Amino acid sequence: QVQLVESGGGLAQVGDSLRVSCTGSGPTFSSYCVGWFRQAPGREREFVASISAGGTNTYSVNGRFTISRDDDKNAVYLLVNSLQAGDTAVYYCAARENAPPVLYYWQTYEFDYWGQGTQVPVSS
Repeated sequence: QVQLVESGGGLAQVGDSLRVSCTGSGPTFSSYCVGWFRQAPGREREFVASISAGGTNTYSVNGRFTISRDDDKNAVYLLVNSLQAGDTAVYYCAARENAPPVLYYWQTYEFDYWGQGTQVPVSS
């Protein structure tokens, strides 16, 4: 089992870059596939990016999102470049345990653990 804590959210301006972090507990965090999702007010939660266990493979919905991980710190990061007002949302990280090291996932039901989220309001 792993506990996830997001951080790094906060008010940003259109055009800024922002990095949010997800820290996981436990010694086996590197064996989890980790994904980032976001949920804007009144909208369904949507996939943003995913990184395989060990960091071999990544996938993001567009080039403004970059996902990376530092398993020495039990951390996964999401860098969002050229922020837009439409990026305003609560950003969640999620982890899937016992994930093969080359696979990444992007459906909410494929993840076993979720953090509480960090808010990212983007002001124009």
